[in-house]
Amino acid sequence: MKNKKLWIGVGAVVIIVIIAMLMFGGKKEEKVTFETATVTKQKIQNTITATGTIEPVTSVTVGTQVSGIVSKLYVDYNSVVKKGQVIAELDKTNLTSELSTARANLSSAQSALNYQQDNYQRYKTLYDKGLVSADDFESARLSYLQAKEQVASSRESVKKAQTNLGYATITSPIDGIVLSKAVEEGQTVAASFNTPELFTIAQDLTDMRVIADIDEADIGGVKEGQHVTFTVDAFPDDSFEGQVTQVRQQATTESNVVTYEVVISARNDDLKLKPGLTANVTIYTLEKNDVLAVPVRALHFMPNEALLREGQTIQDCDAEHKVWTLEGDVFKAHAVKVGTTNGVLTEITGGISEGTKVLTEFSINSGMPDMSQGEQGGNPFMPRPRGNNRQNGNQQKK
Repeated sequence: MKNKKLWIGVGAVVIIVIIAMLMFGGKKEEKVTFETATVTKQKIQNTITATGTIEPVTSVTVGTQVSGIVSKLYVDYNSVVKKGQVIAELDKTNLTSELSTARANLSSAQSALNYQQDNYQRYKTLYDKGLVSADDFESARLSYLQAKEQVASSRESVKKAQTNLGYATITSPIDGIVLSKAVEEGQTVAASFNTPELFTIAQDLTDMRVIADIDEADIGGVKEGQHVTFTVDAFPDDSFEGQVTQVRQQATTESNVVTYEVVISARNDDLKLKPGLTANVTIYTLEKNDVLAVPVRALHFMPNEALLREGQTIQDCDAEHKVWTLEGDVFKAHAVKVGTTNGVLTEITGGISEGTKVLTEFSINSGMPDMSQGEQGGNPFMPRPRGNNRQNGNQQKK
């Protein structure tokens, strides 16, 4: 029993020794790694993405104001038309008959007017001589005036019948190209309550626009004149350019999502853009080229006194915005003036020259396996190891 307890004690000691060796035996000297970035001229931009629909800037729906049967169609899809060109005709039989009837009624009214005018003149002569009563004279005068009004009414009926007959010949209101055709020859169109749509004609397919739906959270940053790029699935390798030309005030709510329409110009000289295509839009709400800039991390860097090597010192300055450089064994602060920022880069308008290397972050490598800490954002007082593959900046080991 005593031997058993002895062996248990020995085993416990061995285990403790092994754990101590694992924890402390392989410990290496801590190394502080500093990451730098160079003050260079860069592009600072913010973007908003959305989807929209491509459509012609000017398109006209052509209809008819009279009912009838479509007797002739002179254009089809993609037909190029000129303003005033005949593009369709309705059957004119009934309309021609109505015009003939109106003209006959006008002729009859004119004959009645001639008779009533002569009759009125006779009664006037007799009335002036006192041979007829005033009542008979006024009756003749009234008949004459009524005949004049009937002629005027009949004349307007003739004009209306002529106009309706003219509506049976349908012409293009603009120069353009036929996008859609809604009727065929022999089809009856009825214009009793609304105007039937026959064709849609686009004026110029080289001048297109994109109607983009912008979320309410982003619409505040969209202004007229901003640069836009967009792509379409039909040509995924092509990027098209545009410009914001209008921000519409009317909101659209669908499934509790509020959006606003933004109109974007789009040149289409090679006619690749088709009406109805879906555009994937990128609006540049901030765009500055060739400005001195540093990563935002550089403005949040602060040397940690607890990690200084022997002989290293800190030379600070009293400024709202500053960046740090490592000059020999001196961490030196530089007061800078800042401009715009997009959350990744910040514009530097003064205080430091182009080409200067500024400190952005540091990390500690203790040499212990699987003991690293995760990234701590940009807080310089929270030491954090960095990965082996860094894409931005240079590393300087101390």
